[in-house]
Amino acid sequence: MNKYLAATLLSAALLPGLRAQAQAHLETGGPKPMPAAAWIDQATGHQVVRLTPLDGNNGSFYFHNNPFIKTAAGQDEMVFYHTDAQGQQLRLLNLQTRQVRPLTGFYKRISGEIVGRRSHDVYYQVDNQVYATNADTRKERKVYAFPADFPGSISSLNADETLLAGSLGGAEAREIFKKYPAKSDFFNRIYDAKVQHILFTLTTKTGVRKEIYQENTWLGHVQFSPTDADLLMYCHEGPWGKVDRIWTISIKTQQTKLRHQRTVEGEIAGHEFFSPDGQTIWFDLQQPRSVTFYLAGAPVAGGPEKRYQHQRNEWSIHYNISPDQTLFAGDGGDPGQVAKAPDGQWINLFRPAGDHFNAEHLVNMAHHGYKLEPNVHFAPDGKWVIFRANFEGSEQVYAVEIAKSAS
Repeated sequence: MNKYLAATLLSAALLPGLRAQAQAHLETGGPKPMPAAAWIDQATGHQVVRLTPLDGNNGSFYFHNNPFIKTAAGQDEMVFYHTDAQGQQLRLLNLQTRQVRPLTGFYKRISGEIVGRRSHDVYYQVDNQVYATNADTRKERKVYAFPADFPGSISSLNADETLLAGSLGGAEAREIFKKYPAKSDFFNRIYDAKVQHILFTLTTKTGVRKEIYQENTWLGHVQFSPTDADLLMYCHEGPWGKVDRIWTISIKTQQTKLRHQRTVEGEIAGHEFFSPDGQTIWFDLQQPRSVTFYLAGAPVAGGPEKRYQHQRNEWSIHYNISPDQTLFAGDGGDPGQVAKAPDGQWINLFRPAGDHFNAEHLVNMAHHGYKLEPNVHFAPDGKWVIFRANFEGSEQVYAVEIAKSAS
């Protein structure tokens, strides 16, 4: 394990006086790089801020993985990935001061995206080793080492921070990944192979591994409820039209439950995520595929789903919900995505209105390459939407203000 880097603050693009001076109205991603770290998107009227410095590639977390912690001073920090010639490391960004500091050393690759809201322990994996580094003290500890015959990967932390969860595909699935690294090449092959997959847990303090479920199908998107330490969600991966995708399992009883039943021929559902209070599982629902678009919510306790219809050009690869659960956001998609939207390359804000969304464009993503999925998150204060993009020529992390700029 590399030694921890000194905790010297790395000054990111500190953006003084954003409110004190008028921002330029610019085409987002027109100039490469943009002439300043903050501007008004001329197509939407919303302020966009680059949060990360142009010192390499910087990537935010996958949409359903929480990257935020609250500091002792009451400020918000966000964990993100940094990559440069030295390798990859996790860093912390203060959303109020825009200061960046390293959390880990550099490695060839880091994975995990797991942040403890209570303890501020950040869990990650380097090769077969699982570590936790505390964001406040910088103390690092080894949690677990996967043996050669069980090369698993961690994905999520439960609500009381006692368990990590992850999955492992069988040897045939791992061989397919190695031979066909592109998603377009491995996706159907792994589904068709019907290889055994295992869900497992690790205790965070003692590193005890327990296999809790196995099935001869592709399992993924492993995520714990944010409020119920016993409830784990997972999915049947593969072509959405062929699978019953969204499932939960009780850690204690190992009882599984299908969370959405298909009711329309050709229907697809997926990219599921929990609401902040853990009471609802939200997901992209199309009835049928690429015809009618909804964001649907299945109550964890049971009962009828809530559905918000929206238009083809408003469909998004991923959706997310605000901390107060009054707003939603989406990251859009290019014409090659499932919606085939001719004008879908936007970061959108969605306001529920009865049975549908009223959509507002926040950022014009016409200069963004959607092979890098933006993966929207609401900032903890609910006033900004954070996303990743490559419209300046490298991968960086941005925030767009929900309130329209007055300048």
